[in-house]
Amino acid sequence: MHEPVPPGRNEERVVLVLQGGGALGAYQAGAYEALAEAGHAPDWVAGISIGAVNAAIIAGNAPERRVARLRTFWERVSSQVQASPLIDGTDPRELFNYMSAAYVSTLGAPGFFEPRFPPAPLMPRGSPAALSVYDSAPLKETLHELVDFDIINRCAVRLSVGAVNIRSGNFAYFDSQDMTIGPEHIMASGALPPGLPPVMIEGEAYWDGGLVSNTPLQYILDYTGEPSDKCIFQVDLFSARGTMPETLFDVAQREKEIRYSSRTRLATDNYEQCQTMRRAARKLLERLPPELCDNPEAQLLSQWCDGDAAITIVHLIHRRAAYETHAQDYEFSRLSVEEHWQAGRDDVRRTLRHPKWRRRERPKEGVLVLNLAGD
Repeated sequence: MHEPVPPGRNEERVVLVLQGGGALGAYQAGAYEALAEAGHAPDWVAGISIGAVNAAIIAGNAPERRVARLRTFWERVSSQVQASPLIDGTDPRELFNYMSAAYVSTLGAPGFFEPRFPPAPLMPRGSPAALSVYDSAPLKETLHELVDFDIINRCAVRLSVGAVNIRSGNFAYFDSQDMTIGPEHIMASGALPPGLPPVMIEGEAYWDGGLVSNTPLQYILDYTGEPSDKCIFQVDLFSARGTMPETLFDVAQREKEIRYSSRTRLATDNYEQCQTMRRAARKLLERLPPELCDNPEAQLLSQWCDGDAAITIVHLIHRRAAYETHAQDYEFSRLSVEEHWQAGRDDVRRTLRHPKWRRRERPKEGVLVLNLAGD
């Protein structure tokens, strides 16, 4: 059940938007757990890359099984590195994280990906095995085990995942409202090259949607034609804000954060401006004399104003610890996964306790944007 809607407001659709970010995706699982506990289970979930995997597990299970299935996935992929640093402190933990990432990059992550043998350079040119360092067959088996695609395709919870068509370079969304979703659609959204192989769907090859946009927020806001009010929980795994790098490793980390986080802020700012302009255009149309209302330009503006739903966007952003490295998205140690999971839970709880959340009202102009976990 959703939290009761404040008096005077239309009931909102709860939308969960999950960014890509590899091993950091455990943060999203923890965030979902806390949202569900608080009565904010989503009506619609959208994801890119690891966000698509989490989204499929959420949409493809009955509510009472979702957290357990998420837990199974994250415990499985982190099962090869269950040790902890022998010495406390930032430097020992940073070294541990580097070693953990090196281990995973060498041997793979159980239930997710495994190294190719023979390796890709020794495979026939143009063959599927020549196009990636790892084989993602374990992920397909995991999805079949943990996701009930019949539930997804009944669309009790709408699922949307994004990928990139390799030949055209165009972004594509696979949406359970428009098509039958299978494991190949989830795998296509997470097929990040050159690590993972492209996925074939109806004769076309697809790569990870994060190559174009690491968040499906723009799709939710602009390309659905839905007039309903929405409360969108945007769960980001990379922060746009950061510090000046001091080493080449810092440069690699900061570059990754900027590249994978920038679309969220852009989509939010653009939509906020659009909503303000829609309301201004509607007020102007209401003042037009009758003889101008049938003008084609006035009709076009009237159609554009129809998308004026009340939108609240709640940002939940993973904040990296001092010891996390540029390899954080493929550092699948159990210790780090549990920390990310708990951080997601804590940020949701902090957000939902915040006075600005408790006092929120339907936005009268533009869109209401809340970023409260660090406030």
